[in-house]
Amino acid sequence: MKYRNVGKSGLKVSEIAVGSWMTDLAGTDKVQTAEETIRYAYENGVNFFDCADAYSGGEAEKFLGRVLKDYRRSSLVVSSKVYFPTGDKANERGLSRKHIIENLDRSLKNMQMDYLDLYYCHRYDESTPMEETLRTLSGLVDQGKILYYGVSEEWGGARLEEAQRIISDYRLHPMTVIQPQYHMMDRYIEHEIMGICEKYGIGITPFSPLAQGLLTGKYKKNQPYPEGSRATHQADKQINNLLTDENLNKVEALEKIADELGVTMSVLALSWILRKDIVSSVITGASKKTQLESNLAASGFVIPANALAEIEKILDFTRFERHVG
Repeated sequence: MKYRNVGKSGLKVSEIAVGSWMTDLAGTDKVQTAEETIRYAYENGVNFFDCADAYSGGEAEKFLGRVLKDYRRSSLVVSSKVYFPTGDKANERGLSRKHIIENLDRSLKNMQMDYLDLYYCHRYDESTPMEETLRTLSGLVDQGKILYYGVSEEWGGARLEEAQRIISDYRLHPMTVIQPQYHMMDRYIEHEIMGICEKYGIGITPFSPLAQGLLTGKYKKNQPYPEGSRATHQADKQINNLLTDENLNKVEALEKIADELGVTMSVLALSWILRKDIVSSVITGASKKTQLESNLAASGFVIPANALAEIEKILDFTRFERHVG
């Protein structure tokens, strides 16, 4: 396993992280499988484990904390997030000082930890002044309850720039990390967010790097969805919206490149994200150990320049630039 610094900070994270967004805790067998996956990840060099208060209504935090307590806290990098409702009352959501402080205490209790390494704003809160949110997060760094903080892609480029102005004006602890969706089929952050992160030394830890399974190659054009796959049971049908003929044709072409390089489609997709130095780690979801085994092979794999050029032709992405005259 290779490790990278998170932005310009001294914190080092494994290139492959394990997230808990889709961790299935419904039943003893599934809990056991999830625990085996976490332990396999740690034993194979993964030190970064991502969670959120909203995942499984807090049960994901409790599960992760129970498993990770068997390992030295200093060997782990653990993150969680705040924003989504944790109750049905007016102040049990958002990014107010009240909710952030109360919610962090809840997350720490859930995870049986004294502090979190990374703490993200899960979304942007239109109802709370950005200054209040940032000063609260910086204050929690002072208290040692969190070590670094960051935001999601929902903040957008203009808000990230505004955040930097507030941080500078009030001499707050710096924003260290951003967690956007980023994969071969969604390169939104390359328009401006990635450049802003490079400018300020903010690390990027993308989620959904395999486009919710599309980039594993298991979905085939004109074929039924694999039994038990996310496309057969995911409630919000996000993956189904990705399974267009255009995307499936691209994956088919990308698989040929993966075959020529002697790697799986998953390794190709993950190492493609890691081609960018500003990317600190990719947050993968694995429901079983065999999926994780494939993902881990992406760490340290470098895609040759000629293959990268072919990938760019297949993806056919153009960064937005407005030209006048």
